[in-house]
Amino acid sequence: MSEHSGVTAVQASAEVRAIHRRMMRRQKLNRGLTYLVAILISLWVLVPIYFIASMALTTREAVRDYPKSVLPFIPFSTETLTFFLNSAGIVPGIINSVIVAVITLALSTLIAAPAGYAISRYIFPGRDFFRLAILAVRAFPVVILAIPLAVVFINLGIFDSVYSLALMHTALTLPTTILIIGSVFASIPYELEEAAQVFGCTPFQAFRQVVLPLVLPGIAAAAIFTFVMSWNEVFAASVLTIQNRTLPAQVLNALGQSSEPYKFAGGFFMLLPSVIFIFFIRRYLFNMWGQMTK
Repeated sequence: MSEHSGVTAVQASAEVRAIHRRMMRRQKLNRGLTYLVAILISLWVLVPIYFIASMALTTREAVRDYPKSVLPFIPFSTETLTFFLNSAGIVPGIINSVIVAVITLALSTLIAAPAGYAISRYIFPGRDFFRLAILAVRAFPVVILAIPLAVVFINLGIFDSVYSLALMHTALTLPTTILIIGSVFASIPYELEEAAQVFGCTPFQAFRQVVLPLVLPGIAAAAIFTFVMSWNEVFAASVLTIQNRTLPAQVLNALGQSSEPYKFAGGFFMLLPSVIFIFFIRRYLFNMWGQMTK
């Protein structure tokens, strides 16, 4: 009987070890597939950026050369970027883009901050529906909004203005800005405000002295993201402006008649701010959905 029990125990132990080995192999396989997919997605995004940068940071002759050099950035030069910046309409387009993006940033942040605080702190009937409604606004195609707004702006006498375009960009960026700022507020425990009120602060003082310093980096990240969205928007800018075009609209307007150096330099010049800004706010974007569902 003891012998049979010993054999049974050994068999059970062997089966457990075999199951453990299979689980470990499956985990390694899943981890390997995850890494492979992540690498492929990264290459899908980074390789075009790399080639655009290699063409923009060289001479115009090197851009036109065929076959291309094996080594990129050979010769390294800012000639292509200088040629792009000296092209007609580029400097005014950059100025217009900055003005529109700054106005959009200010308006979106001023409106989104109290809205994000409300949906993260207060439980009220229809809160989930309100969140979905915010997302639904972002889901509207730009063409549905841009064409009617162009007619409205013409009737009001504000068509072809950086200020009217900033209003349009504010409408486009508000949903995302509200969700990001709401996730930032949701990450701050409400108990901190309650503790400050217990020690004598008013609700406004608790918000200003305790919560606001903690959420300022997140609000700044949301503002930067808003700036990037406005900077890159092209369709509404092309429809709502003619003389006062932003940089993307100006580049799109000249794309059919432009040379390859102009195209590569334009793509690199519009892409670089986005890459830099997204790098600094990426952790807030990753946490947005998890915090908003709390």
